Amino acid sequence: MASVVCTLRDHQDDINWCAFSAKLLATCSGDKTLRIYNAEDFSELPFSPLKGHGYSVHCCCFSPCGQLLVSCSTDATAVVWSTVTGDIEAVLEHPGRSPVRICALSPNAAHLVSGASDGTLALWDFHSKRLSRTGGVRDTTMVACSFSPCSQMFMTGSTYGDLRLWDLHLNQLLAKKDAHDLGVSCCSFAPIILSCNQVVQFRLASCGQDCHLKIWVINKFTYGGFDMVLLHTLTGQTAPVFCCAYSSDGQLLVSGSVDKSVKVYDANNAVLLHTLNHHERYVTACAFHPTSPLIATGSMDKTVNVCRLEDGRRGGKSSSPGKAVAGRSKLLVADWSEGDVSEWLVEEGLQGLVDKFKANNIDGTELLSLTKETLASELGIESVGLRGKLLRKVEELKSDSMSSGVPDEFLCPITRELMREPVIAADGYSYEREAIENWIHTKNRSSPMTNLPLLTTLLTPNHTLKMAISRWKTSQ
Repeated sequence: MASVVCTLRDHQDDINWCAFSAKLLATCSGDKTLRIYNAEDFSELPFSPLKGHGYSVHCCCFSPCGQLLVSCSTDATAVVWSTVTGDIEAVLEHPGRSPVRICALSPNAAHLVSGASDGTLALWDFHSKRLSRTGGVRDTTMVACSFSPCSQMFMTGSTYGDLRLWDLHLNQLLAKKDAHDLGVSCCSFAPIILSCNQVVQFRLASCGQDCHLKIWVINKFTYGGFDMVLLHTLTGQTAPVFCCAYSSDGQLLVSGSVDKSVKVYDANNAVLLHTLNHHERYVTACAFHPTSPLIATGSMDKTVNVCRLEDGRRGGKSSSPGKAVAGRSKLLVADWSEGDVSEWLVEEGLQGLVDKFKANNIDGTELLSLTKETLASELGIESVGLRGKLLRKVEELKSDSMSSGVPDEFLCPITRELMREPVIAADGYSYEREAIENWIHTKNRSSPMTNLPLLTTLLTPNHTLKMAISRWKTSQ
């Protein structure tokens, strides 16, 4: 669930970009200004709006400490602002005086890249505010740029539709031509790095005029080579996608489109979680807050919406033994209370086991894990026939659960059961933690989905998928 926290209506023209720091929200517009808001109550700061550009402001980004803000404009400059005073700290004139369409700061704040409408790139030493190098691609317009989380390279996108990876010497490391038919609109590196032995892996999201949002895997090999592989193509939006951004943990991905919608995805499983339809015109900008579940989106309707993402979790299920069967049937068996299990035993003609089950506090999760051994040794059920009947009924429950319309992405690929503690493995897929841990220990670290070696045994909790499963369960 997502709800609008506030709508900011201060700009007089299209919103072109928005960016969060831990304490502030910055927006920029075709009205030549930037506006700065407190990220707690979204009151505008006293020195806002920031005025210094002569033409439309296309992009803005905060320094990691949040005390500096960089913006770029059609006036061929990138301006560095103090977010403490609102003063201009530096004006960086782009080589050739071409309109600057995009700017990006490295995560370590050592470098700034600006890209222009003539295809040129300028790499700046951000500490000294001096130009280090220039390069680029001729006869195109640079409209997208994002630094890798290691700060050692950056990706650019152009109106040609290509994505190009550069190092800090402006050497081109790889090029993916026709990444988006009709042109790239935006790109964003995920803030996570996976590494093992001879490969370091990055994730990148890109969007474009082809109406697609794409997720790529970029592999850096120890011998110095790179490759780029398409992992997912998300087609949830029906018109050109103008903007995309990862959350600070890399678990969520947001995009905005000409169809006026904002889509929020589980980035690792390519699952749509939220659709927001609060703008009246094209959505041109989106950003996640670094620590709070907030998204800012900007539009050609001249507004910025700040939305809060809710996890959908509610209070625990009632454990009252008198609850109606219809109510229990809406729950997953794993969520049954002890009372639910007792009711089920009576319905299946196994009422003689109710007292034993109550005495051993058997709930739904424990019911599904029962074996012949535990029935005999722990519950003291001596009858082989009774144990067999009970286990057959439990297997029927499992089969019913599998055919009850559970979304496939919520099922562990190994056990084909609903995940309770989903984690992300190095192959990019999500699994039940216990299942993938056992797999890794017994299957020589191969991927259950691809059969390729896992680059690392590191498992990352998939909080976003767990949240989506929780929401789905409460809706049943």
